[in-house]
Amino acid sequence: MNYFCPLMPSKEHLIIIEAGKKQANYWKDLFTYRELFFFLAWRDVKVRYKQTVLGVAWGLIRPLLTLFVFSFVFGTMAGLSTNAIPYPLIVCAGILPWNFFSSAFSEAGSSLVSNSNLMTKIYFPRLIIPSSTIIVSLLDFIIALGLMFILMIYYGFSPSINIVFLPLLLLLLLVCSLGSGFWIAALNVKYRDFRYVIPFIVQLGLYISPVGFKAEIVPEKWRLLYYLNPMTGIIESFRWCLLGDVQPLYIPGFFISIGVSLLLLLIGIYYFRKTERSFADVI
Repeated sequence: MNYFCPLMPSKEHLIIIEAGKKQANYWKDLFTYRELFFFLAWRDVKVRYKQTVLGVAWGLIRPLLTLFVFSFVFGTMAGLSTNAIPYPLIVCAGILPWNFFSSAFSEAGSSLVSNSNLMTKIYFPRLIIPSSTIIVSLLDFIIALGLMFILMIYYGFSPSINIVFLPLLLLLLLVCSLGSGFWIAALNVKYRDFRYVIPFIVQLGLYISPVGFKAEIVPEKWRLLYYLNPMTGIIESFRWCLLGDVQPLYIPGFFISIGVSLLLLLIGIYYFRKTERSFADVI
């Protein structure tokens, strides 16, 4: 989109501001506007917890309620086997990455539409908007991780040496969340029906991902296909990381999830960049 000052209508004073057409210029712009990223992230954090009675405790209530429901349904009523691992630990280790993904996906999906006034006034790399929403999800993740450690202390379960891989797995979770978020955010600008689709995808994903159960219950002939859902490998890898080798990692499926996550990121960035120039015109 071209912007000009109406007080200077002559061609000599026409100022055109537009995104760099070269990829290198665009990534340079992302770094140049890094302060905007931090401003939007801090604004989202304040809006999330401002004028709330419980404040950041809401980041603890959500995983606690999910933990209670899944523990009752799958642990007590269904009686799923957990190989001597307390069932709440199995569930909590699955809730950590899933809540991060679902929150990041939902917030990123609606971020461009909710910031429409900002997008129609000035130029900046639009990738900053959905990317900044990830900070709130990261804060909730840290709070829920504290809950996981409290449960481990309660059940007398020591963290495994595998926990050193937690930052790498968190990076993989970021890749999957951002890739999906970029894609759905761009689609939501062009097709407003996606604001109704996003909650449905999150709800469906909760049940088809191994949050309340372990992926090993899926029959062997379908297991690789099941890992095409990238959150399957990510959730199982978090369990392996936090609970140790008593929760084995299915290596072929894990690498499938890595590949699908990277593919989602590439497709998400490609589609976002392809449609980005039209955002201000249709939003």
